[in-house]
Amino acid sequence: MSAAAAFSFAPLLPTGSDLTEYRLVSDEGVDVVNGPGGRRFLTVEPAVLTQLTAEAMHDIAHFLRPAHLAQLRSIIDDPEASPNDRFVALDLLRNANIAAGGVLPMCQDTGTAIVMGKRGRHVLTDGTDEEAIARGVYEAYTRLNLRYSQLAPLTMWEERNTGSNLPAQIEIYAEDPGGQPDAYKFLFMAKGGGSANKSYLYQETKALLNPERMMRFLDEKLRLIGTSACPPYHLAVVIGGTSGEYALKTAKLASAKYLDGMPTEGSMLAHGFRDLDLEAEVLELTRQFGIGAQFGGRYFCHDVRVIRLPRHGASCPVAIAVSCSADRQAVAKVTPSGVWLERLETDPARYLPDVTDAHLETEEVVRIDLNRPMDEIRAELAKYPVKTRLSLSGPLVVARDIAHAKIAERLDAGEPMPAYLRDHAVYYAGPAKTPRGTRLARSAPPPRGGWTRTWRSFRPRAGRT
Repeated sequence: MSAAAAFSFAPLLPTGSDLTEYRLVSDEGVDVVNGPGGRRFLTVEPAVLTQLTAEAMHDIAHFLRPAHLAQLRSIIDDPEASPNDRFVALDLLRNANIAAGGVLPMCQDTGTAIVMGKRGRHVLTDGTDEEAIARGVYEAYTRLNLRYSQLAPLTMWEERNTGSNLPAQIEIYAEDPGGQPDAYKFLFMAKGGGSANKSYLYQETKALLNPERMMRFLDEKLRLIGTSACPPYHLAVVIGGTSGEYALKTAKLASAKYLDGMPTEGSMLAHGFRDLDLEAEVLELTRQFGIGAQFGGRYFCHDVRVIRLPRHGASCPVAIAVSCSADRQAVAKVTPSGVWLERLETDPARYLPDVTDAHLETEEVVRIDLNRPMDEIRAELAKYPVKTRLSLSGPLVVARDIAHAKIAERLDAGEPMPAYLRDHAVYYAGPAKTPRGTRLARSAPPPRGGWTRTWRSFRPRAGRT
């Protein structure tokens, strides 16, 4: 065995300079006091953490980053984008404008609240930080028109909605963020089921570490993501890692652009780095899938982040994660100058093009009359490929995906399939809260994976094959 190397230390994920544009939330509740040895300490009241968290969860439910909106606009302006790509991009920009009104969230699945904090060694708080942050999550989700998605396990088989979207996932590290001992920095995320369910871990070996095998591997695995998490995606791929779980966590951070400032070359310090060349190759690979922004085209991904990490010689984890069209995250910081939150775009209308729907109708939309027997409707639909845009008119049953369990119970008890499921098309929608004074809440189809298996068992009982 060779002689040991000299001691050296470097963070695994060096993040570089913070180029974020912030807005001031408050300058109250923070103070600087003198401590032992002439050191200065930042004191932060618990109410500051609560207020900042509530403000952050509000903003990421309604506003997007300017760069994300600019990417949507670029799809519309791209002559190589498919008609469906442009249709989806315009629809997402319209959705962003509705959400920016502060009433309806941008997605009906308002997500699990995820908060990561890095607390400098000269930051003092009074109380349990996790509790103060959790209270901020509670205030946002109970005050706003956001959905409660968290289920408390009462037994192994029984569970009940907590009625507040708590618990949140809160992780706080004792670390000088950006080398600042008197700073407390945060990443706030709202992660819905669709994108969270598309996190993958593959335990590979060194055999994968050559360009041809890696691209074949990614070609196969990235296609499996599919469209149920709502592309275009911000895709992250992490190769290596001191453990599988660390690779997955790094992929989630990379998908949120949290690691964009990492070095672009490796060194014997064994820190992670971004591979910009491989990012470009993987992005072009996804352009060739033909999946596009959900219904065929080039824009399966907005962009790609590829992170290379050190690894144990016997392991080579590969982690894949995405941030979906509801690209919900924001960074924040508490410093001696006040409480600061990333400035998101409050006027997304400036990204809308001067076009009408007619400009996007390069392919005729197929009109389907639902006031017909189901067999006729199915025969009509069978004439067109899956990517075809449809205009539906007539009765449509709206159902929550959670209804599957109840229907399955009745079928297992010998009851017949309900006529409304047998005779009508069903739109599965998971709504958020209904705003006061309105009839409808934000709703959209849930991730397909949650109900596909159950629906297969329903088909024969509904007279389908």
